[in-house]
Amino acid sequence: MVCAICEKRPPKRFCPAKGQKICAICCGREREVTIDCPSDCPHLIAARRYEAEHRKPLTGDEYPYREVAVREDFVYERWPVIVGIASAILGFQAQHRELTDPDVLSGIAAMAETLRTLGTGIIYERPPDAPFARALYGQIGGFLQEFRKNEAARPGALSLKDSDAFLLMVFLLRVAKQETNGRSRSRAFLDFLRSRFPLPAEAAREEPRIILP
Repeated sequence: MVCAICEKRPPKRFCPAKGQKICAICCGREREVTIDCPSDCPHLIAARRYEAEHRKPLTGDEYPYREVAVREDFVYERWPVIVGIASAILGFQAQHRELTDPDVLSGIAAMAETLRTLGTGIIYERPPDAPFARALYGQIGGFLQEFRKNEAARPGALSLKDSDAFLLMVFLLRVAKQETNGRSRSRAFLDFLRSRFPLPAEAAREEPRIILP
């Protein structure tokens, strides 16, 4: 028997995505690149655990909006917005299983830029070109619009300004950059969100469980 991918080396691992055995080298090289790995694959889980233990902080060039300061107390104060955005992302993934981290990062980054310009009084909107990222961008925008509508109906509730929403999107973008692994089919950040927000109703009652990057 030989590896189902390279057809050279002896197969050592069963790949649930392929339904066949593959070698360790192909597993490591093609994981979340050409192989659409399910989140419960034991080899994927082990690889992510190793990556998390050896993860390096984002460099200056990798750090989104490095000139922007996002205070920890501000994030916790507006935690329901974070919960809502995370739930919108996970709800979208439930309907579109093909969604990947690159799609999510693109959607969040585009929304952050839209909110940044709106905060300066400039109307600018440029959704991502990729279909899933573009649709997710609309999903996040729809949540923010609905959240503001509900806040306006509650006496004494804090209004969500464009500048505040921008800071929250920057926070999420930084977390996403830190948690994903950069592979084209990665869902590491999506799985990270799911582990923190298992169910919208439960997550809304929990204390924040994301460490500020």
